[in-house]
Amino acid sequence: MIDLMRLTAHELKEGIVRGETSSYEVVNSLFDRIEKIDRDINAYISLLKEEALRKAEEVDRRIDRGEKVGKLAGIPLAVKDNICVRGTKTTCGSKILENFVSPYDATVIERLKSADAVIIGKTNMDEFAMGSSTETSYFGVTRNPYDLSRVPGGSSGGSAAAVASGETVLALGSDTGGSIRQPASFCGVVGLKPTYGRVSRFGLVAYASSLDQIGPLTKDVTDCALLLGVLAGHDLRDSTSGDLEVPDYLALLQEGVKGIRLGIPEEYFAEGLDPEVNSSVMHLVQQLADLGAEVENASLPHTGYAIASYYLLATAEASANLARYDGVKYGFRAEEAADLDDMYCYTRSIGFGDEVKRRIMLGTYALSAGYYEAYYRKAQKVRTLIKQDFQKAFERFDVLITPTSPTVAFKIGEKLDDPLKMYLSDVYTISVNLAGIPAVSVPCGISAEGLPIGLQILGRHFDEATVLRVAYAVEQVVGGAIDGL
Repeated sequence: MIDLMRLTAHELKEGIVRGETSSYEVVNSLFDRIEKIDRDINAYISLLKEEALRKAEEVDRRIDRGEKVGKLAGIPLAVKDNICVRGTKTTCGSKILENFVSPYDATVIERLKSADAVIIGKTNMDEFAMGSSTETSYFGVTRNPYDLSRVPGGSSGGSAAAVASGETVLALGSDTGGSIRQPASFCGVVGLKPTYGRVSRFGLVAYASSLDQIGPLTKDVTDCALLLGVLAGHDLRDSTSGDLEVPDYLALLQEGVKGIRLGIPEEYFAEGLDPEVNSSVMHLVQQLADLGAEVENASLPHTGYAIASYYLLATAEASANLARYDGVKYGFRAEEAADLDDMYCYTRSIGFGDEVKRRIMLGTYALSAGYYEAYYRKAQKVRTLIKQDFQKAFERFDVLITPTSPTVAFKIGEKLDDPLKMYLSDVYTISVNLAGIPAVSVPCGISAEGLPIGLQILGRHFDEATVLRVAYAVEQVVGGAIDGL
């Protein structure tokens, strides 16, 4: 029996190519595991078993014939359900897209298929990626594999939980304000938000177009570097895609941290930070200093305005992006409407959940006549100040280190009825999206309750190589992926 809980993608790839196991055996074992445990976790919205086994058999045949195979040959991968896979439902966790079947592949899916990855299913998520707990999905709550009474984080909670529980080897998420990194922290896995423009957004269903970014969720940093190398690169179909060379992330991982300048932003270690999280992160920082890193305090003075700025800008963009879901061209349509206006109203009232409607209304208000200058434009100015904070900090430091989340995973239902309390759970991740810089969450410890703690590493624009290099060093100190299941 293959130990899918322990083996990473790079280990499995070597075994598959050498003939020690087969992709078919790996994928089949994985579906057996999903069948046994996903009824408790609810990480998946849909599974692609027939297609996945067919792809696995094809990879095995090509290896048997001695043909060249891709970087992810035969490796199972799960996809967040806001990323389009041709011929497959893409629901965004919403009733309004419950039966929408994508007619095309996202660019990242094309690249995964070219790398011979095996796509096994679409993972659960907060509706339209609007949430921090994967509790707002039309398809039910996803549960944290470490404690089924707790959330896995969000909005990419299904992808993080699937990786953590051995229900996939690799996964894709999307990150608009922390939606890859926060669930990675809560589930004890590695999660990277690349620089805005490093990975194509073509085929990602938009929430907030100036903030969204696709990225990997993996068991370890090596897998993260491997997957990013496949995903990254310029795309003519995405006008915001950076036309820059993609480094060999794997080759740069093991260069160590000697001489690396680490900044510790004081604003991220203030009131509201759980003492256990603080202690775990600072213990790792000291260990990096012992390995030769140069550690100094840093300041990002406009951090306190990040949440207010984010929830004006993101909701304003959501208001515009989600206007297309009106029941006319695709998706759910209310049948009982008497006229066109009623059809719009009923479709959106019934099709969207409460959190999505809340954010649409917030955004519409911020963009409305008389309030645009007071709210949206002012938030854009604050965003510029936050970007400038990071630019100044990176003149002194190679990376910044912070907690990923102020707490470990919280109880299901604990914050669902208090939106402000829920929004504050992303206090350490939101600034990264506003500035467009890369950041990774890597496990750094376990709380007294047995829950994972994540450390966040922030880097300069398009310098994922250094971010991953420091993350790899953290992983070596911790001893690999957190093992608490």
